Amino acid sequence: MYAAARPPQLSESNRQIIGTNVPTVRVYEVWKGSNRFCFGGRFIFGPDVGSIYITVSLIVIPVSLFCAFVSHRLIHEFEHPMGILLVAICVIFTVYDITLLLLTSSRDPGIIPRNLHPPEPEDDRSSMSADWGGSQSGVSTIPPTKDIVVNGMIVRVKYCQTCTLYRPPRCSHCSICNNCVERFDHHCPWVGQCIGKRNYRFFFMFVFSTTMLCLYVFAFCWVNIVKIMAANHCSLWRAFSESPVSLILILYTFVTAWFVGGLTSFHLYLIFTNQTTYENFRYQYNGKMNPYNLGCAHNIVDIFFSKIPKSKNNFRAKIKLNSSSILAASISHGRTMSPEVPKTSYDIEMGKRRAVAAEDFEEIQSQLDGIGRFERCGTEPRHVHWDEMTNWEITPEIHRLAAEFGLEHGLKSRK
Repeated sequence: MYAAARPPQLSESNRQIIGTNVPTVRVYEVWKGSNRFCFGGRFIFGPDVGSIYITVSLIVIPVSLFCAFVSHRLIHEFEHPMGILLVAICVIFTVYDITLLLLTSSRDPGIIPRNLHPPEPEDDRSSMSADWGGSQSGVSTIPPTKDIVVNGMIVRVKYCQTCTLYRPPRCSHCSICNNCVERFDHHCPWVGQCIGKRNYRFFFMFVFSTTMLCLYVFAFCWVNIVKIMAANHCSLWRAFSESPVSLILILYTFVTAWFVGGLTSFHLYLIFTNQTTYENFRYQYNGKMNPYNLGCAHNIVDIFFSKIPKSKNNFRAKIKLNSSSILAASISHGRTMSPEVPKTSYDIEMGKRRAVAAEDFEEIQSQLDGIGRFERCGTEPRHVHWDEMTNWEITPEIHRLAAEFGLEHGLKSRK
């Protein structure tokens, strides 16, 4: 009678590839945003994190000059404990300022996780934007915007094509970090990170403390000049020649204080009115139109005394690299994997195997078996006319995968 075809024998290495012990990676290793991670995903930075070195230098170098060339005279002029305290305050203020900078730059600003699947089009069109009329062909598509109610006012939210989700109110997609950020304020190049709901408090405290540090150095540089004028009975310019570093620091801190001081004042206005920088420049809310303005006192409490929400992302969580949602789609459509994933995937043409799950292997085998599923051993004629199979195409992807898993003999016998 008819002999059943024996299944192809797989090598030990191929059994390990399709085994249950699938390699796992951490979320930050395949993160689709442009962020950079440090210490195993414990700290997240923006792609322009290098600018933080410039920011730190602009803070540390002036303070170092102050401590090295200005403070020694202040220590002698004031009483011993008081003089040392003046320098200690400056150093502590600097450490505090840099700590706030790192807290702003190295934490999740409020990234909204990407949606793996686009949302289903809603049947109830009443909540959607009135200017959306659907697709021209009548096929149901996702509307670009929809309206929701916030504090009794209608707010229009947009659909993000990159993250495949409707952005929550006050959320915006940062083009630099390539993430949707909750309560997006702006992307700050000085800290190399987006400013959002989870780090805005630290950002404002950093800007404010930088302003106070500038004023502190500025004031005591002038004190030093006045002490020199009193001790030597000389003019202002002679005192500057006696301590040129004081002159340099006075000019530097004066210019810097205008910049960071103006930024502090602007963000104080935003806090009092419960706005973000993005909203202020784009929407220009007034007192009657802003749906998030709860009054000055409540706005201050909301920023400084409310609990910082927990991050919606676990960057150190382990996931399977070859999840069926990613690899099966790549194989079935004959495409290579996304360029954002290949941190741990391997190219077959380079002699390395791509990890394939057991269910994906069965799908490939079923495609091969479908070509000759009526073939039997012996002299029994086949019940399939090969003229009807001329339209069947064996793609190069199937050839490569068949050779990888020891099924190449099945293709050769069918040619």
